[in-house]
Amino acid sequence: MKVNKADIVISAVSPAQYPSTGLPEIALAGRSNVGKSSFINTMINRNGLARTSGKPGKTQTLNYYIIEDTFYFVDVPGYGYAKVSKTERAKWGQMLETYFTQRETLKVALSVVDLRHPPTEDDVQMYEFLKYHSIPVIVIATKADKIPRGKWNKHIKIVKDKLNLREEDDFVLFSSETGEGKEQAWKLIESYIKN
Repeated sequence: MKVNKADIVISAVSPAQYPSTGLPEIALAGRSNVGKSSFINTMINRNGLARTSGKPGKTQTLNYYIIEDTFYFVDVPGYGYAKVSKTERAKWGQMLETYFTQRETLKVALSVVDLRHPPTEDDVQMYEFLKYHSIPVIVIATKADKIPRGKWNKHIKIVKDKLNLREEDDFVLFSSETGEGKEQAWKLIESYIKN
């Protein structure tokens, strides 16, 4: 997909604030600092639309980005950041659960993990949660450029095994530095938008 038009439309905290356009939504779930914002910016060829932050735990709302007036990327709060209070975490958990279990326009969740490290317990929990609610998942393994190409297969196997990745779910090796995986990610996303 060639993206010429992309904008952030709303940062929502409750269903009342979700857009009512009925357009398909692609949600991005992942740990704080895993590279969700960089993924969005790479996909749409725009440097600063999704704000990347040195401070983990910055995204505390569901950030809706409208792409080409045809669908939304929805960046959900990053999980697994220790410095956030328990009440704050519980609030996010509630917000995510409401979104993932009730949003009818949600087509697929992108489970964003860091290829360099085995998925954390939080990553596994998130994947299991999505599977439990029958939400299709594409696993996006970011930061591929930080690992020598010869070791990619080893790292891919670790990620897939740890997540217990189901056969029906796709896996994309991704790098926002080199653009690795961008075409493949678009192909998969487009197949869900068109359904």
